[in-house]
This record gives sequence, C-alpha cells and structure tokens, in this order.
Amino acid sequence: MPATKYIFVTGGVTSSLGKGIIAASLAKLLQARGYKTTIQKLDPYINVDPGTLNPYEHGECYVTDDGAETDLDLGHYERFLNVRTSQANNVTTGRIYQSVIEKERRGEFLGKTVQVVPHITNEIKQRVQLLGDSGEYDIVITEIGGTVGDIESLPYIEAVRQLLWELGDTNGIVIHLTLVPFLSAAGELKTKPTQHSVKTLMESGIKADILVCRTEHHISEEIKDKLALFCNVKREAVIQSIDASTIYDVPNLMLSEGLDKVTLKKLDLPDSKKPDLTNWNQFVHRHKNPKHEVTIGLVGKYVELQDSYKSILESFIHAGAVNEVKVNVRSVHSEYLTENNLKDKLRGLNGILVAPGFGERGIEGKIEAVKYTRENNIPFLGICLGMQMAVIEFSRNVLGLKDANSTEMLESTSNPVINLMEEQKNIVDKGGTMRLGAWDCEITPGSLVAQVYGDQANISERHRHRYEFNSDYLEQIEAAGMKATGINTKTGLVEIVELKDHPWFVGVQYHPEYKSTVANPHPLFVGFVKAALNQKLKQTNATLA
Repeated sequence: MPATKYIFVTGGVTSSLGKGIIAASLAKLLQARGYKTTIQKLDPYINVDPGTLNPYEHGECYVTDDGAETDLDLGHYERFLNVRTSQANNVTTGRIYQSVIEKERRGEFLGKTVQVVPHITNEIKQRVQLLGDSGEYDIVITEIGGTVGDIESLPYIEAVRQLLWELGDTNGIVIHLTLVPFLSAAGELKTKPTQHSVKTLMESGIKADILVCRTEHHISEEIKDKLALFCNVKREAVIQSIDASTIYDVPNLMLSEGLDKVTLKKLDLPDSKKPDLTNWNQFVHRHKNPKHEVTIGLVGKYVELQDSYKSILESFIHAGAVNEVKVNVRSVHSEYLTENNLKDKLRGLNGILVAPGFGERGIEGKIEAVKYTRENNIPFLGICLGMQMAVIEFSRNVLGLKDANSTEMLESTSNPVINLMEEQKNIVDKGGTMRLGAWDCEITPGSLVAQVYGDQANISERHRHRYEFNSDYLEQIEAAGMKATGINTKTGLVEIVELKDHPWFVGVQYHPEYKSTVANPHPLFVGFVKAALNQKLKQTNATLA
C-alpha cells in the first residue's frame, strides 16, 4: 500500500468553475485535520510554462521560490495552505512532451516507437507521483486543467485511469466538479449537463467518486438523490458548492457539506480529529467586519482582466484583515493616464500601487502616477516595473535627467537608470531566462522597510524580471534623497528604494504579493494599507478641524 493517498480533481460542463478553489479548500480542511497535504496542477496547454503568456490570455504568472513560472492556481494553493510550492506542483503538456522528446534523443527508449501511450502517460504518472514519493505528504491533490472531453486533456485522463488501477482501492479517488445550471424560463435547476459530463468521464474509464456541483441556487434533496442515482455515486458524495461572497468562505461551506469527511472515508483514513479552523475563521471574521475603509489605486496596463493582478488583489485582502480595513481597489489603466487627466483619475485615493508588467505600453502613465504620489505625499508602493518607474520619475524630475529611461523602453537613452543585466544581453530565448525565484536582500537598519519587516536584517523575496537598477547612478540618486535600502549582497543589485522625506514611499524590485498568505500576510502590504489608513484619518481630522 502506498504511503501517500491521491485525489484527482476534474472539471466538466464548462471551464472556470473553480477547481483550484475547491482543491485548495479541501486541502485546507485535510490540513486542519492534521494531514500533510499539497496540491499540484496539470495544465493541458503546450506552452512549457505560463511565463511567455500574455496576462490577458491566462491571468498572472505565479512564481515559486525555486524560480518556476507557474499557473495562478498555485497562488491559491499557497495562500490557503501556507505551504510553499515548487516546479513539481505545476506540469504542462509542453513540459511533458519536451521531457519525453529529450529522453528519445538521448536513446533512453532503446529504439522503441515513442507514443502517447505508454510514453506520454508514463511521464505524466511519474510527475504526478513526484510529490508523493518525497515522503513529505500524506495526501496529494492533483487538479487536472481544462474540461473533461477536451482533446488536449485526454492523455491526462488516461494517465489518471492507469494510476487509479495501479494504486488500488482507497489509495486514489476522483472528485468531479460540474455545473448545475438554473434555467430561468423553466424556473428550475437542470441535472442533465452533469449527467453528460459524468458519462464522458466514464467513457474514458474513470468513475467519479465524489460530485461537487457548482450552483447559483440551493440544490434540493430531491435533485441530490437524482444526481446520485444517475451519476452512480453515493448520496453523501453529492456536494453542493453554491456561490460565495468570498473565496475564503469556501472551506467552511465544504466543511458543512461534508466534503472532507466523505473524502477521508473514500480514502480509508481516520476522520476522528475535527478540523481546527480557528485562525482561518478569525481572518474571515476580520475580513468581513472591517472598522475602516480605504481606497487604493492599482495603476497597471492589464487592469481589464482582474486575474492579471490576482496575487496583488488577494494580498490587499490579507493586509486589510490585519488592519481591520476594507481595501477598495480602484483600477487605473496606465495607458490612458496623462498629465491632463491625472487629478481626475487619481482623486480620492488613499494610496497608489504601480503594478508590475513588461514592455513600453502605458509606461508614461505609470511615471505620471509616481510623480503625483511623490508630490502629493500619497502612500506609494511600486512593484518590479513599478519600482523602476519610480527611479525613472525621480531621475527625470528631481535629478533633472530629462531623458532618463529604461533600456527596455528606449535602448538609445543617454541616461539608462534602468538597464539590462550583463548576463542577459546575449539571451535570445525569452522563456525562463529572467531573474526568477527567491533571492536574498540585506535591509538598511533604521529604514522604513526595516520597520515594516520587523527589523529583520535579511529577507528572501521572489523575483521575475530582466532589467535592473543601474548602480552607476546610485550615488547621484541617493544624494538627491532616494535611498537604496535593500541590496542583494551577492550581486550588489538594488532591491528596494524609498524616499527620505515622504510619509510612505517604497519601491521593490521583487514581487511581495507572491508570498502573502492568509496565515502570513506580507508585511509590505500590511504596512502600505496601514499608511493609507493613516493618510485617510489624517485628512478626515484636518477636514473636521
């Protein structure tokens, strides 16, 4: 009998039902019962990773400590479980085929004809079991991307079928997430799409052990009985997943439906220990019962799709709960932000975050936003490209270097205050070639960020970028009042800048949002939200006076 149990989460009827949230919620409940649990995502697209995907295509690209560029669902996994993920937690079809082709080129298949079955499916099975074979986990949850019936998902479904057979009874189960739509014309919920989805799954040789039914209306006992009968699952294994006001409600909703209980029963694991969700529920209570409100401007160029900044938005929720503040995020498209409309677009904001990104589109709008925060003493947080825009704005408008720029935007600039790293200059391939993953940073004692991080001398944060602060300008910039208060001692690269004479102005080269979780909200976001609240209270008191 394998030491690790496996749960496979598939989806049917339609995409975007929330497999990642259901997987993360179940993992949270199992973790709260004392089981060491992790989650992995299998993505059926042929990209090797999401690193080269446009944020409009696939939302944000989430980065792990080991430098893997992964699906945004891994962010949900970490935020819910407070357990670090890695390259092993996200596998794409592109990576599977790349690995198999490399093995074929090395002659590892001894002249055999390389086929989807068994070579591709064997590679998938090996990747699925990597985390389980590590001995670190009692339960591994594997989310299969896409929808059952998709052509590109078939090798994954076949690999799951084989694995279930190899693992044996009670060592692996399938949770199938489907939609139970409400037809307003008929005035009733319809089960037929779910029946067809389960039928499609069974045609591939897999029987669903548990049905999780996404719905906008409560599913009656009669409908649950019908689903159980026609989908060939136990009545207790039909789980309702109704729309929630926040994703952080879902673990409690799944607890009340008994998802964790029926899962443990199917896996033949003890369920005597009740899940301890004390800290989780304290967070949810603070999130839902704020004492104050602030409005933060998120200045970016992918704001039409909220998933483009998913980790940032969730970090504001975590930091808001700590400060007992509701953080209202106002999206501001940097491409349409100009000197003429700046005041109208940014009026009423208690803080401004200039978001990360790539390319020259919308850059001047970001620079204008930075100037506005600097001159009007509005709390500012610049992340990655946002930090670089702060350096450019300061160089132009304080140092007087009017053509200061990044060589990413203007290669011919005579003042490249942001420049390409020397080792990056001859790189042709774009995927996986940036400064990625966790890098150390030494913080200047007595600085604002030193206070924010609780006087830690050294921190480790995740990166995803190619261009850097040009240290040739460091002395000149610091003399004018912008201080480099975080340095990577190994490379000498500037990681953090802050303004000396400003209420709260911080730019960071790394991505703090990647490490913010429910259990450990990121200190930079906590400090930024607190500064925004102080700014609002100060303005309110001044008005009353």
